Amino acid sequence: MCTKPFSSDTSRAPVSERGHRIDIDTTADAIGASVTVNIDGNDVKVPLGTTILDAAKKIGLRIPTLCSHPDLCTAGVCRICVVEVEGQRNLQASCAYPISQPIKIHTTTPAVRKARRHIIDLHLANHYGECYTCKRNNNCELQSLAKEYGVDYFRFGHPDKPRYEIDRTSSSIVRDMNKCVLCRRCVRTCTDVQEVGCLAVEGRGAESQVTTFADKPLASVVCINCGQCINRCPTGALSELDQTDDVWAMLDDPTKHVVIQTAPAPRASIGEAFGLEPGTPVTFQMNTAIKRIGFDAVFDANFTADLTIIEEGTELILRLYKALVGGDKSVMLPQITSCSPGWIKYIEHFYPDMLGHLSTAKSPQQMFGALIKTHYAARKGIDPKDIVSVALMPCAAKKFECNRPEMCDSGFKDVDFGLTARELAKMVQEAGIDLPKLSKTDFDDPFGTATGSGVIFGATGGVMEAALRTVIELVTGKKVENFYDHADIIPVRGFEGVRIVELPITEVGPVPDILKHLLTDWNWLKGATLRVGVGHGTANARKIMEDIKAGGPFSTCHFIEIMACPGGCLGGGGQPIPTSPEIRAKRAKAIYDEDAGYAVRKSHENPQVWEVYKDFLPEGPCSHKSHKLLHTTYTPRGKFIA
Repeated sequence: MCTKPFSSDTSRAPVSERGHRIDIDTTADAIGASVTVNIDGNDVKVPLGTTILDAAKKIGLRIPTLCSHPDLCTAGVCRICVVEVEGQRNLQASCAYPISQPIKIHTTTPAVRKARRHIIDLHLANHYGECYTCKRNNNCELQSLAKEYGVDYFRFGHPDKPRYEIDRTSSSIVRDMNKCVLCRRCVRTCTDVQEVGCLAVEGRGAESQVTTFADKPLASVVCINCGQCINRCPTGALSELDQTDDVWAMLDDPTKHVVIQTAPAPRASIGEAFGLEPGTPVTFQMNTAIKRIGFDAVFDANFTADLTIIEEGTELILRLYKALVGGDKSVMLPQITSCSPGWIKYIEHFYPDMLGHLSTAKSPQQMFGALIKTHYAARKGIDPKDIVSVALMPCAAKKFECNRPEMCDSGFKDVDFGLTARELAKMVQEAGIDLPKLSKTDFDDPFGTATGSGVIFGATGGVMEAALRTVIELVTGKKVENFYDHADIIPVRGFEGVRIVELPITEVGPVPDILKHLLTDWNWLKGATLRVGVGHGTANARKIMEDIKAGGPFSTCHFIEIMACPGGCLGGGGQPIPTSPEIRAKRAKAIYDEDAGYAVRKSHENPQVWEVYKDFLPEGPCSHKSHKLLHTTYTPRGKFIA
């Protein structure tokens, strides 16, 4: 096996406070050079070009800021991070000041403190709304800075009425520009991190505002509902569409049977809302909390992640057979995963002519919804119209996905509500429950058994690793542990933007019973090399799609996993705030640690999945009935047909 890197460099040249790129000496003598600066009496040696803000971090010194974020390029617009540099007349924005020579810096002089206080006061003068009614109350960076700098009255006044109407047109995201501080984090996230570009800044000076194309409502522009803008907004200007009151109403209705499926990523993150360190797993305490707030059953979404692997993997095998054996030129390869609704919306907007590359398999969320209102309803003897199906997801786009009109193959709306991790945390807190102190409760049957492969769906590369664990064993007839220690397929893991992995198929085994209705042998795969790709974040998705169009390395892949959010689902737009590379890494560790603890770690070894096929889908994967409930067909026009 070999791993072939594909350039995903997102580094940027330092930017001045006016937004211009700054040229730094890159001659042979300067490359790798360092410089020593003094910050508040402490000497620190840093590489040439390091910003004052980053130099201060190296010695554990915090400089406050609103516009800076570890995921984003420099903006230097909020001015809260100003410092004094000896010999310079004006205060300097530390986030946008590249160090090019030895200097002395002061971060807490009277002038600095006064300037920061006044800047905060000026932000508050344009910030309409009461903190206690805001979704970001007690988790707002502006609120925290106001407290830190002793703001006890509105020195420059305060708006007595809103300037903008709140935009609630989107099924995922709410925009309240009355709370916007013009930090431009959302704009940089949408443009640079995701390369969607539905947000921009219009106007100058006091007339500046963050807006959409032609100032249209969010539902009317090219927004993929990923929610990454929410995760980086420092205030309550952006938030998910809150559906907790709707869910409470269902829980309080005695005629409704309310069930919930929980995705893997929130289990590694929801504890953050209760003061726990990022990456602290609270899977089974969360189940207890869910039961206490009134849900009739809590199911493991990893179950349908396992089901997705069987359906999507079978689809891939059928595509390869048609292309390699049947010579069918209409088969579109590579096959690309379809479980990320933000990614689906992205390809619909930007690459509608390439929709045929998508797997027709629904996401685990939507597969679960279809099973709940058919198979589960029949087993429990409950009228599907009385079942309320809720999904706990790390994703804002899941709200959009469950509202797609084609997602009703059960005869009803398959999933009624999509809750983010933040919304469930709010409901648990509203019920007066201290989640970390709860005892543990297992998942309910008949969808309570899952595998480690389902768990790792929460991290970038996880879907691919889960698929490979199954494909390797089904095709070779040997344990994946013969090829990878502990079944850990490390080459597809990590946070590189995009990557390609090659797996030579040197031997094949017998076709398993579940696939004998489709194939007679694997000989046509012997000696082939399976090429797979992984990408996360839609900026990287664009690289992959453009590479496929150009006939580059990704065009020779057979299977590609793409997730809309940086880091995959663990960095989703519905996860607790804040997010950062460090936090995403801790959540990923929790996910892989949980996977390692499972007795069963491969999707095809989940006994309850095979029970579903035996009792409900007896024709097997990719059969007529499974296509009806578990798949969706894409058309070149970018529309869906059930």
